[in-house]
Amino acid sequence: MLRKLASIVRGTPDKKKTYRQESYSQCGEDLIIDHVFHELRMVQPGYIDIGAHHPRYINNTYLFYLKGSRGINIEPDPQLFEEFTRMRNGDINLNVGVGDTNGEADFYIMTEPTLNTFIKEEAERAEKEHAAYRIKEVRKLKINRLDDIIRQYNNGNFPELLSIDVEGLDEVILRSINYETATPKVMCVETLTFSTRGRGEKKTDLIEFIKSKGYIAYADTYINTIFVKEDTWLR
Repeated sequence: MLRKLASIVRGTPDKKKTYRQESYSQCGEDLIIDHVFHELRMVQPGYIDIGAHHPRYINNTYLFYLKGSRGINIEPDPQLFEEFTRMRNGDINLNVGVGDTNGEADFYIMTEPTLNTFIKEEAERAEKEHAAYRIKEVRKLKINRLDDIIRQYNNGNFPELLSIDVEGLDEVILRSINYETATPKVMCVETLTFSTRGRGEKKTDLIEFIKSKGYIAYADTYINTIFVKEDTWLR
């Protein structure tokens, strides 16, 4: 007992404890976000995941789902969406797109599902990047405004975490948010243009826009940037 107590005082690791941390994100973003919420003393933050893709694979919110958090997953691809109804049935799962209007839009389903997009130019640019990336199908799908979704499914309260990856519509959606009212505490945003040859460019205008709305760029994994509301972090 004295030996164990002494090790705690000295700060040495307890050999019986497991220190492994498991990530489900592309580059460990969920672990960084989890640390931020730990520092903010938010145990079970709510989330909205736009362009969620898969309930576990390269997913920024699944770690929080495992810890008891609940939120809203938005995935327009009908086939990908089926997995959410099965594996994330504790969440609200919406099979729609998100834009700056309500209505319908062409949705480009790619041979690589992570590149699915509502933007024709994005789909065509992906095709030019690699022969394996082709437009497989174009469907008319429903799109909704983000503020309408939050009003309907979360009583107008923005969840603490926003994760967004929508291949070309990120900036449109982020600019549609009313930052004077309800806003997320933390945002994980794809801030690198797609490239298979290491030629992706950082979306500096988007980064500066988010910072102008009262956020600090807390961390960057090159592909994604994690933003934290400044008045929440600097308390």
